[in-house]
Amino acid sequence: MNIIVAVDNNWAIGNKNKLLVSIPNDGKHLRQETAGKVVVLGRKTLESLPQGQPLGGRTNIILSSDPKYSVKGALVAHSLEELLERLKEYGEEEIYVIGGDSIYKQLLPYCNVVHVTKIDREYEADAYFLNLDRDPAWELTEESDEQTYFDIAYQFLKYERVRE
Repeated sequence: MNIIVAVDNNWAIGNKNKLLVSIPNDGKHLRQETAGKVVVLGRKTLESLPQGQPLGGRTNIILSSDPKYSVKGALVAHSLEELLERLKEYGEEEIYVIGGDSIYKQLLPYCNVVHVTKIDREYEADAYFLNLDRDPAWELTEESDEQTYFDIAYQFLKYERVRE
């Protein structure tokens, strides 16, 4: 299973249920990585998307503890156990966890690859991702050249779980 996330220098991912910054090329990267695949996200992340609608051209699975919650055009799992059972129907490399904070924390132990857009800035934030540079269970295996959007420098990085 994969995670795809954008972080700043402090591994912050959001503030007040919004992304820290919107970089068009990061959105394009997400679309290219996840097209035709399965995306797993939480209810609040879904609500933060344009028109609060599931992402087109993908199987969207929303994790929500509300037993009455349903979304047109998406599957809903009401517990981590139900989600993991549902994900068995798909190949591990086809699954991308796209947020938010609590979904990342719950699913990181099940993931082997993390695609990180690392933004060379520090933002005010209230949501963070695990700093993979400080975790010996993860190694940086790929990094793009530095790119810029106006005055914001960023890179696409790939981390893989260290195999024992």
